[in-house]
Amino acid sequence: MAEIVIDNVSKRYENGFNALHNVSFTVAEGEFMVVVGPSGCGKTTLLRMVAGLETTTEGDIRIGGRVVNNDTPAERDLAMVFQNYALYPHMTVEQNIGYALKLRKVPKEDIRAKVRQAAEILSLTEYLDRRPGQLSGGQRQAVAIGRAVMWAKNVIILDEPTNHLGARQSQEVLNVIRAAREQGLCVLFISHTLPHVLEVCDRIVVLRLGSIVRDDPTSSYTVESLLGTITGLTK
Repeated sequence: MAEIVIDNVSKRYENGFNALHNVSFTVAEGEFMVVVGPSGCGKTTLLRMVAGLETTTEGDIRIGGRVVNNDTPAERDLAMVFQNYALYPHMTVEQNIGYALKLRKVPKEDIRAKVRQAAEILSLTEYLDRRPGQLSGGQRQAVAIGRAVMWAKNVIILDEPTNHLGARQSQEVLNVIRAAREQGLCVLFISHTLPHVLEVCDRIVVLRLGSIVRDDPTSSYTVESLLGTITGLTK
């Protein structure tokens, strides 16, 4: 079962700063959820806690019905994409995207076919033989997303996945993620690319000062009303 449950989760640092307060929501199997809010509201902290890169002070995080509070990132059976790309610099684009399939001992011809299909969607076909250091920031982000989609079995979490991409490639990347969701994966991500987000996601959680102020279906918003909500929270 691909599902993320955030159950009364709080995060308090040693200096006394409370980054998150009793946050609760569920990302169901096949659901595409985005977390938005002003800078410093706790979005990235929340994603890092789901990924296992930050510990929880209170509450539980469950993935696939299992409490993962004490699990390492590798034990959580999820794919992550953060803004620093985290690509293998000595591997080509083709090797980076197909690495998870290689670990699972998928036949070489099948790996090649899947990687080339992903590369075509992500506009990376002509760069398959290059290494990350030879790519632009946007191209490296596209490679990271392609690798995550190949890796994920149940859950994908993404922090600003389209931050370095142009409008057309942002839309293409979100379409790739949406296709993964339609295979039963659940997707949780942070984004400021609001027009594209509204086109592809199912629900929107709005954070302010570490607390949820809204949790509604995407159909409850227009671009203008969502921008107005976020802008209003900074006042």
